[in-house]
Amino acid sequence: MHMKPITLAKAAQVMGGTLIGGDEHTAIQQVVMDSRRDVAGALFVAISGNRVDGHDFVTDVLRRGAVCALVEREMDAPGPLIVVDSTLGAIRDLAAYYRGLFDIPVIGITGSVGKTGTKEMIAAVLATKYSVHKTEGNFNNEIGTPMTIFGLREHHQVFVAEMGISDFGEMTRLTEMVRPDIAVFTIIGYAHIEFLGSREGVLKAKGEMVKCLNPDGLFIANGDDDILRPLKVTDLYPEQTGVKKLIYGLTPDNDYRAENIVNLGENGVACTLCWGDTAIEVTIPVFGEHMVYAALAAAAVGVALGLSPAEIARGIESFTNADKRSDIFKTDFLTIIDDSYNANPTSVQAAITALANLPGRRVAVIGDMGELGTNCHKLHHELGAFAALSGIDCIVCAGPLSEHTYRGVKDTNADLQAWYFPDKDTALEALPALLQAGDQVLVKASRSGRFEDIVAALRVL
Repeated sequence: MHMKPITLAKAAQVMGGTLIGGDEHTAIQQVVMDSRRDVAGALFVAISGNRVDGHDFVTDVLRRGAVCALVEREMDAPGPLIVVDSTLGAIRDLAAYYRGLFDIPVIGITGSVGKTGTKEMIAAVLATKYSVHKTEGNFNNEIGTPMTIFGLREHHQVFVAEMGISDFGEMTRLTEMVRPDIAVFTIIGYAHIEFLGSREGVLKAKGEMVKCLNPDGLFIANGDDDILRPLKVTDLYPEQTGVKKLIYGLTPDNDYRAENIVNLGENGVACTLCWGDTAIEVTIPVFGEHMVYAALAAAAVGVALGLSPAEIARGIESFTNADKRSDIFKTDFLTIIDDSYNANPTSVQAAITALANLPGRRVAVIGDMGELGTNCHKLHHELGAFAALSGIDCIVCAGPLSEHTYRGVKDTNADLQAWYFPDKDTALEALPALLQAGDQVLVKASRSGRFEDIVAALRVL
């Protein structure tokens, strides 16, 4: 199914570019950055990357059926070109224009932890009533977000956009494209603190989402977060006086709250979700009590968009997690909780807490957490101290920074079984001898650690 029509002439106008060759009335049917994909009817965006320059593939994609190439310099080519100063900047302008062709509710999701799980939960709930378009994979940044927007089609009734950033100004650029009606903030934690300086810096950077929020929109925030709870929308942008704020969490005075939480281990979490005079019993079918927060956020969005309690409950219970986010694998020897996608102090603590609530011998295999700046040693040590008192039985720390995690364990609870290895490969060699039949094994580290290799090895033990 094709995009809503944009002619080459309109695209060039929106992007401030010059159309060279071709029929200005030709419609763009899709937007493509990867020359290896099907490019029939596409506007091909030539991005100059560190390793590959998309301009090198312009001739090929035009010969294979692309209707035009977006480039930063004139060149001999067998088809139309739109020449701009910056293809990345131009594609953001085109995405903002394309977003404006849709009069549908848009939900923007950000935070230091739980963005993807919350996005997937909101999408699952809304899908009980609407045709939902959502961010796929890690397409939540300045390159992925415009491509996600270009995936909108005529039949879509709601758009759920995950928005990830690592520096100031990025969220403004994302939000100018997405222009959400509802902003959902998960937790203001330590992710990207290397670049943002402090949790207050994290809030300031992510809070840029509010700048382009619908003036009559809704700000939904985690009320158990000490920074988000007292925050007024006008603290971020004084002119946004019409935006309403709701909070969700586990404490009784949240607008959306959870009661009677029962950890069912690998079978998920049962709880009662409450708001106003409504209470619904749900079983969230994935590992970890932290997923209750995602369910609460989804309930708040669902109510805002007219869903019934029954539809919200059905959506929550149909939820499936994104790849490598608390996937559980049972082998004849072990139960493996694969949470290897990413890690920061808040998310690792949540995963360890969930592990501690499981039966049997509980082993955490923890790697380095990236982008924590000058406090990284202290934060790793604090994580070790937390793990030492969490109730788990063993911890394996692997990676240069994880020596500080190990030290935090031993300084806090010298009796807890703990091992330190300088890197992933050394840990891999040792793990078979450290594990026992029936162990519950959590694997978690920052993406750069590639701890999915540990998961793969454990699955064949």
